[in-house]
Amino acid sequence: MSVSIDLTNSAQALRPAAPALSAAPALAKRSLLGLSREEMGAALVEAGIPAKQARMRVQQLWHWLYVRGVKDISQMANVSKDLRATLDQHFEIARPEIVEEQISVDGTRKWLFRFPSRGAGRPVEIETVYIPEEGRGTLCVSSQVGCTLTCTFCHTGTQRLVRNLEPSEIVGQVLTARERLGDFPDAATPQGAIVPSEGRLVSNVVMMGMGEPLYNYDNVKSALAVVSDGDGLALSKRRITLSTSGVVPMIPKTGEEMGVMLAISLHAVTDELRDVLVPINKKYPIKELMDACRAYPGLSNARRITFEYVMLKGVNDSLADARELVRLLKGIPAKINLIPFNPWPGSPYECSDWDQIERFADLVNQAGYASPIRTPRGRDIFAACGQLKSESERMKRGDRLALEAAVAG
Repeated sequence: MSVSIDLTNSAQALRPAAPALSAAPALAKRSLLGLSREEMGAALVEAGIPAKQARMRVQQLWHWLYVRGVKDISQMANVSKDLRATLDQHFEIARPEIVEEQISVDGTRKWLFRFPSRGAGRPVEIETVYIPEEGRGTLCVSSQVGCTLTCTFCHTGTQRLVRNLEPSEIVGQVLTARERLGDFPDAATPQGAIVPSEGRLVSNVVMMGMGEPLYNYDNVKSALAVVSDGDGLALSKRRITLSTSGVVPMIPKTGEEMGVMLAISLHAVTDELRDVLVPINKKYPIKELMDACRAYPGLSNARRITFEYVMLKGVNDSLADARELVRLLKGIPAKINLIPFNPWPGSPYECSDWDQIERFADLVNQAGYASPIRTPRGRDIFAACGQLKSESERMKRGDRLALEAAVAG
């Protein structure tokens, strides 16, 4: 059973009279979310705020946005009325619109977020997932609307790429999740919510949602710099993980410039099979990927690379596959997340038998690698790994909910 909260407006608002044809279109306001301190300072100066004041104003805004979690400029109590008016004239701090929030029986939450159009484009939708566990709460964040990689076991891969998400849209996912969970000073945790018993409710961020983060490198880098800033959201880089399907040329740059934890979406141990499961392998084969992993900046036993391996029955789950996986990873400080395949409508694959997954894990573990079997989370609301796909590309809502109920059963 899952709880679904549809937040789409059910009634149309009254329409104002059409403006005169001569009226000039309103200029779009710039979002302050996701800007670096330097970018924010420059934007304030451009809006007419004296350069000598800009640095102090940045500190004020940074605190209100990322420590207090306000979502309206009018809530910035220690900012003068005149300055608030100037800010409101030029900037916005809008977060994504929540179209739908679904809550799994295991406490996993999935949000369908809508972002406004950019230029001549249409509004777009993405999904973000929160996974509560004892001692931590992990937020799975999207970096693109859709995906180009067409991994054959992944539901998101069946959706075309629409566009990259901006830094404000990536950071906005984190801010909205924290607000909805009550993880800001003035926010309340929903009654009955499953969250960590102590500490931060969003303690970890993983770039494992919709899209390939390294194909939106600059925007992801900017967003994660804000998320990890010690005077704001203040998530340690050890608690931020970026997952890539293997964009080899960008991997060294990720370590040098972002310094976050790395996860590799591997899923096969031969080029022949990985070419099918993860088609980017045709461009960057396994040997090149492993070489890039061995050279990842900061790699150590304390900063291991996580290799994600989805378990597909009769496809990649033999003990011979397990032995080859151990051979491939030799010399790389690593752990292997074994992921039971999460079904989705029309998928050609089945999940490996549980006994076979355990035999696979035992062999890898005996070779000295941690190989936890990831407990499927949020399957009943299609929030598990490989199941994310935006509403605009899915079936009718009633049909989807019926399928979710069938999967949960």
